[in-house]
Amino acid sequence: MKNTLFDSIINVKGIGPKIKKHLEEKNIFNKIDLLLNLPTGSIDRRFCPKLDQLEVGKISTVFITPIKYNFPRIKNLPNRINCIDEFGKIDLVFFNSRENYVKQMLPLNEEVVVSGKVTFYKNKFQITNPDYIRSTDKGSDLKKIMARYTSISGVSDKTLQKIYSEESKSIDQIKEWHDNNFIKKMSWLSWGESLKRLHNPQTTEDINKNSIYFERLAYDEVFSNLLIFNEIKKRIQKIKKEPKVITDDNLKKIKSNLPFKLTVSQEKSLSDILKDISSTKKMMRVLQGDVGSGKTIVSLIASYLCLKNNYQVAIMAPTEILAEQHYKFFSKILSFEDFNIKILTGKTKISEQKIIRENLKSGKINLILGTHSLFQEKINFQKLGLIIIDEQHKFGVRQRINLSQKGTANTDVILMTATPIPRTLILTNYGDMDISTIDEKPFSNNNITTLIKPANKIDEIVKFVKSRLDIDDQIYWVCPIIEESEKIKATAAVKRFEYLKSKLNYPIGLVHGSLKKEEKEKTMNDFINGKLKMIIATTVIEVGIDNPNANTIIIENSERFGLAQLHQLRGRIGRSGKDAFCLLVYSSSVSETGKRRLKIMKESNDGFYISEEDLKLRGFGDIIGYKQSGEKDFLIADPLYHSHLFELAKNNIERNNKYNIKDYEILLKIFKKDKVLNIIDTG
Repeated sequence: MKNTLFDSIINVKGIGPKIKKHLEEKNIFNKIDLLLNLPTGSIDRRFCPKLDQLEVGKISTVFITPIKYNFPRIKNLPNRINCIDEFGKIDLVFFNSRENYVKQMLPLNEEVVVSGKVTFYKNKFQITNPDYIRSTDKGSDLKKIMARYTSISGVSDKTLQKIYSEESKSIDQIKEWHDNNFIKKMSWLSWGESLKRLHNPQTTEDINKNSIYFERLAYDEVFSNLLIFNEIKKRIQKIKKEPKVITDDNLKKIKSNLPFKLTVSQEKSLSDILKDISSTKKMMRVLQGDVGSGKTIVSLIASYLCLKNNYQVAIMAPTEILAEQHYKFFSKILSFEDFNIKILTGKTKISEQKIIRENLKSGKINLILGTHSLFQEKINFQKLGLIIIDEQHKFGVRQRINLSQKGTANTDVILMTATPIPRTLILTNYGDMDISTIDEKPFSNNNITTLIKPANKIDEIVKFVKSRLDIDDQIYWVCPIIEESEKIKATAAVKRFEYLKSKLNYPIGLVHGSLKKEEKEKTMNDFINGKLKMIIATTVIEVGIDNPNANTIIIENSERFGLAQLHQLRGRIGRSGKDAFCLLVYSSSVSETGKRRLKIMKESNDGFYISEEDLKLRGFGDIIGYKQSGEKDFLIADPLYHSHLFELAKNNIERNNKYNIKDYEILLKIFKKDKVLNIIDTG
């Protein structure tokens, strides 16, 4: 029998061209897209009061008798039908209705069952445009529990409910992809029956995220993700590469040129990486650590050892400022060797870009640092041995793949992130990769005090800033936007710069993404060299700016930032060991979630704790990383409710590592993971 799950929604009963267009605007293109758009809640029609027991605002099902029609002849006035039961009166009100329709549905002096929200108008109870009207002999088919869906513009709730209810009843019988004993042990129904029950709930609890019906579907989604990662990992493990030779002499030489000794945690992560690059298996490793934990040093040592094996190294950063920072740092530390180190960004001169491309292809450049410019089609390497992607969560997976394709089987890959990853997301973001964690810092950040202030206390904030400048501190002042906007109620960097210049008798600078490269560089260098005492900036300073003399940061409209971003910004200060201050300034329109974020920031400097709390507040988006950021990938599974399912799926896959991916073709297609199969060879 033909599987119709993937047929166009135009084939679904009740969907014509107009509704099809509205659904497609919500990325619902086929039957399975429609069915996986699960209810967000339920409507309970079990409340069947008499007319002397009505509650305003409550959806109620009433047994009433129409006794009088009121069809006004004045345009735009509603039709009104007076109804009674033995205990009271109620009006049914209809806007834009035809008389014949009303008379047909509500014959006088015959009892009917009506359901809808009760309101009170001019001392009378009424139900406006009732959801359901049935004669009492057909009242038994009135659903007491109805699924409720996110509203779709141009499609009424009633139409949506009808489409879902009817279509879910005719779900094709699909061959079970899990072992029957496992399904029985979990007390689950089949995939199709679970989906049917969610769209046709019998109790309000059926739609809860922890119901057995919801869990069954959530598990399948998690399982499909981890299955893909398992397949990626298996294919990566089959790749054989030339091992890179790590000598004690080279390791001692690079360590002796470092400005400080590695922490125990850095040494352990380095050991993991060196074991990988000296093996015959391609390295795919995530190096995670809190802000300032020293990931860059570890990646520098790995780069040096690859360079000593006559391989090229490519390091990609998300911003030009961070790429420049890395370029200066790597050039300085590796100056004892005769390596050709270059930087390539979007603002590199065209003539210079051409020379860099030629020298990369011929092997004359050993180490290249840059932004997304590194994965242009024109860029080719002679012998790429290591790719390091810094702050990799800021890059789409397509970009990562494009860069990986520049290399060969001999190209090892390190993804670095300063945003510590919660356990559940480690399973789902990086199931194909090994993880190394640097969980201690070369310096303590217990010296950072975080304060919270309302924006209307600007005079006190300026006074505090002046007191810090008076003791020779340097200050970052961060604003969320560059220029003022009518749409966005937030302080603009340019406006704040002008204001502070008029209030402070100290040299201050302005940095944002729209400035020319030369202007940005000069301002940042003047700040690092102490010529400027304060810089007003956008989040362009979020990563990579290292000025140990800066021990204060002011973040305006802080409620507009995510926790991870606030933590990254706070990580710019306190590196000298001196007392440091992070001042979070919030506006009067701060939401409850915004207040919670600020409270978490005040309570903790621990990036791992903050990332867990961030996940709870934000939920999560694209887990497998195939789509570009912004589009949610997990439709059903939620780590806050289903962390046990992530562990369960992981353990089941690990116990039976002989899974044949072809046995799960329908499952992967249902959750659109079949697309990922097309790209997994690239890692």
